Formats: sequence, structure tokens, C-alpha cells
Amino acid sequence: MPKVLVLYYSSYGHIEQMADAIAEGARSAGAQVDILRVPETAPQAVVEAAHFKTDTAHPVIAGPQVLTEYDAIIVGAPTRFGRMASQMAAFWDTAGGLWASGALHGKVAGAFTSTATQHGGQETTLFSIITNLLHFGLTIVGLDYGHAAQMGVDKVRGGAPYGATTVAGGDGSRQPDADELAGARYQGRRIAEVAAKLAG
Repeated sequence: MPKVLVLYYSSYGHIEQMADAIAEGARSAGAQVDILRVPETAPQAVVEAAHFKTDTAHPVIAGPQVLTEYDAIIVGAPTRFGRMASQMAAFWDTAGGLWASGALHGKVAGAFTSTATQHGGQETTLFSIITNLLHFGLTIVGLDYGHAAQMGVDKVRGGAPYGATTVAGGDGSRQPDADELAGARYQGRRIAEVAAKLAG
């Protein structure tokens, strides 16, 4: 049974919902799953003024060393001007010791994100996460086209072959829809399956 960590940062709850769905998918493949958040780095005044969502059931990760306890790490963060949010980047910036020791080599990983618009940097944000993960020696699993609901132009659709995504809308009012949550569950399941095969 692989151990899977879903590690995320969420300002308004969209990524938190996707994290829950990713975890559900991984558990459906028999994985033991934990969901943790990275620390908030924005000043409290900014958090309050921007009305960030601060109530969550998921604890903050104790530090980068925790990553070594897992067979797979699935990382989610919203986009900030076409790249991962600084809160997530700051966490990985503290993990240099793991990079130097190769402690994460061979583990499985994936990325997921949220943007305000369909063309708001989903793929570049996924790649900013994936680039970090590759530097740490992780093996990437994306959202393959077995999740066919990422295709089509009949409605607003999240999803990319590089990872599960959702579109929040400019005011954050749009929530992840059934297809986007299904994509997150699909990616979580696939990552857990690959982790199990590599561990076997």
C-alpha cells in the first residue's frame, strides 16, 4: 500500500476542494493518503483584507523532512501571474537539504492548479510545479486523456495533460465542477497506481 501526500496551498478553497478529490482518487487505488497545507506567508493584514479562506481541516506540514515519509507527493497551488503561488514556492525553497541528499529520488509526483480564467496560466503554473519536482528527482504522472472530460469546448473546462485544474472565475465564485473533480480523482488514482507499481 503506497503512502501518498497531497500537499497544497489554497487562498479561497478551490485548490482545497481539488486536494480532497485527488486524495479520494488515491484512496480508491488502495493508497494511504494524508492531506497537508504549506504555511501561509502573506501578512495577516493581507489575509484578512483579501478574505482568504482560513478554516480547513488539513494541518500545516511540519517541514520538508516530512516529504521523505511518502512514496508519492501530489502538489497543488493556484496560479500567480502564470506560476505557482509564492507560498508553495517558499516551502520548496526550504527543502534544499532534501535536494542535496537525493532523499526524494524515485518517488512519484504530480501537480494540480487553479486559475481565474481558462487562459490564465494553468499550463505554465503546472510546469512551474513540475520543474521543481523534477529537480528533486521525482517521477511525474500527469492527467492523461483517459480522463476524456478535459477535452471539448462546449463549456468552461479545467484539465490539461500535465495535471488536474479548475477555473475559479475572476471573482472566485465558480467552484470546481463535477468533471474537474473527476479529473482530480483520476489523477490521484493514477499516481497511487504508479507508486504501487514502482514500490512493488
